[in-house]
Amino acid sequence: MEKSPKENLFSTALYLGIFTIIYNLLEGTISVFFGFEDESLALFGFGIDSYIEMISGIGITHMIYRIKKNNEVEQDKFEITALKITGYSFYFFTFGIVSTGIINLIEQNVPISSFWGVVISIISILVMVLLFNKKLKVGKELLSEPIIADANCTKICIYMSIILLASSGIYELTHFKYVDSIGAFGLAYFSLKEGKECFEKAKGKIIFKC
Repeated sequence: MEKSPKENLFSTALYLGIFTIIYNLLEGTISVFFGFEDESLALFGFGIDSYIEMISGIGITHMIYRIKKNNEVEQDKFEITALKITGYSFYFFTFGIVSTGIINLIEQNVPISSFWGVVISIISILVMVLLFNKKLKVGKELLSEPIIADANCTKICIYMSIILLASSGIYELTHFKYVDSIGAFGLAYFSLKEGKECFEKAKGKIIFKC
């Protein structure tokens, strides 16, 4: 039996969600590895954030699957739990990266290299821009606020990738010793913001805002 255009769009949204999970897993693993090897806090933190985004992606993909099957927008227990886990993870990440950044500033620790930060951030920007446009297109065609909100959330990933590119690029060109920690603080800002929004969504204060 041939699928309806609406079913095809929901399938596309589901595939995009699955791709987002897999991509964040790979990006996180590679970023953490090179961040540790190169002693780059910004790149290492970017990788940890990718793991947290993966958890968020699991909740979002579950939501899309549920809406596709039951056409229900209200959050279920799985999604609320995923939001809370994601929120706590963002808060712990923020505390950890800010604390480490302050220590690095005091001890004047600097990366061995920021080359991989430049490479990974450029790839991430390209992938996230494509994901944002595709998710937004599908969401608008389905008139689905949750999918549109998911697309808008992808913009935060783009912003964080830009921060990593800026800090890594500046260090690669100038070796300015404070820029890696400054970049890490930039990631912490968006992480704290995302953590707060996760708990607001879990409480039902905001459902589609990002």
